[in-house]
Amino acid sequence: MTARRRDSLRIRPADNAGLRSPKKLRQRDLPSSSTSSSSSAGYASESMTALPQWMRLYFYGMHGVTLDIVLSSIRRFLDAYDLKLLGFSSPFLCIVHSLTHFVLEKVYMQKKCFRGRPVIFHFIFYPSLYIGLQILIGNIFTITDNIKVVSATQLVIHYILALYFSSVFHKGLLHLQYQCPEKRNHQAKAPAPEKAKRLPGLPGILRFVFFGMHGLLDEIVFTSVFNLFEKSEGWLNGHTSLWSFLMYGSCSFVVEKLYMHLHFEREWSTWMRLPIYIVFIYTWEFSWGLALRQYDACSWDYSHYPLNYMGLVTLLYLPGWVCLSLYQDILSNVLLRVVCTKEEVLFGTSVNGRPSSRKAVFKRCVD
Repeated sequence: MTARRRDSLRIRPADNAGLRSPKKLRQRDLPSSSTSSSSSAGYASESMTALPQWMRLYFYGMHGVTLDIVLSSIRRFLDAYDLKLLGFSSPFLCIVHSLTHFVLEKVYMQKKCFRGRPVIFHFIFYPSLYIGLQILIGNIFTITDNIKVVSATQLVIHYILALYFSSVFHKGLLHLQYQCPEKRNHQAKAPAPEKAKRLPGLPGILRFVFFGMHGLLDEIVFTSVFNLFEKSEGWLNGHTSLWSFLMYGSCSFVVEKLYMHLHFEREWSTWMRLPIYIVFIYTWEFSWGLALRQYDACSWDYSHYPLNYMGLVTLLYLPGWVCLSLYQDILSNVLLRVVCTKEEVLFGTSVNGRPSSRKAVFKRCVD
C-alpha cells in the first residue's frame, strides 16, 4: 500500500503537468503578433457574405439594359451604318431584366444536379430554359395580338447569350463577396479606420465596366422621362449611345479616384469636392463630344438649349450632374465593400442573399 501510494505521488506531478500543458499551448498559440495579424485578416474574412439580393437585382437591371443597348445599336449600325451607335431600352425593361436575371440565377444554381455532366447543363439544359424564357417575355405584351415568330437569327443570338450567361456571367458573379457593415461593428477586435479604408475592392476593369453600365442606365432613365414630358409619349422609351459606356465608365472611374484622394487623404467635405467633380464632368463631356463630332458620331446636340457652348455642353443639365456626382460617392462607398475572390460563393436562400449555412461560412473563414 505504501509503495502504491509513493508511485501515485510520483505520477501526480507528471499528470498535472500533462493536464496543464494544453492550457499553456493555447496561450502560446495566440501570441500578440499573430492576434493582431489575424484580427486584420478576420476583418476581411469573417464579414464576407454573398452579394445581397438587392445588389444583385440592381446589377441585373443594369446588365440587361446594357445588353438591350448593345444589341439595338449593332442592329442599327448594320442597317444604316450609323456611327452614333444609338441603342434603345426603357426603365420598365430594366425591372423585367432584374426579375428574369433573378430567375436565371435560380436556374444556374441547379448546376449541382448535373455533376459529372457539365456539357448537358451548359449546352442543353440552361440554353433551353433561357430561350424559352426570352420567347415568353417577348410575347407577353402581344398575347392578344399575333404571337411573335422567332427567326433563326434570333435563336442563334439567344443561344450565344445563354452560353455567355452560364459560362461567364453567373460564374463570375459567384466570385464576388460583400463585406457587411453590421458584421464589422460586432467584431471583437476591429482594425483601425486607416486599415478599413485600404480594402482591396474590385479590380479596376470591373469598376470601369460597372460605371459604364450604370451610365447607360442613367441615360435611359433620363431620356425616357424627358421624352415622356416633352413629347407626351405614353410609354417610357429611352435611348443612348454605345459611346456613353466608354464616356461614363472612364469619367466615373476618375471621379472615384478624386473621391478617394480628396475624402480619405485630404478629408475634404462633400461641398468642397463637388465643384471639382462638376468641372471635370463638363470638361470630359466637351472633350468627348468634340472628338466624336469629327467623325459624325456625336449623339447629342444642345444647340437649341439655353446656356450651351458649341452645342456640346449646357448649364441646363447642371442640377442633374450635381445629383449624379453626389450619388457617385454613394456608389464608391458600396463598391469598396465588394471584393473579388478566387472561391465561388453560392447564393443562399436566407435574407439578403446570405448563405443559409452559417457553420459552413465559419468553417471556411477558420480554414
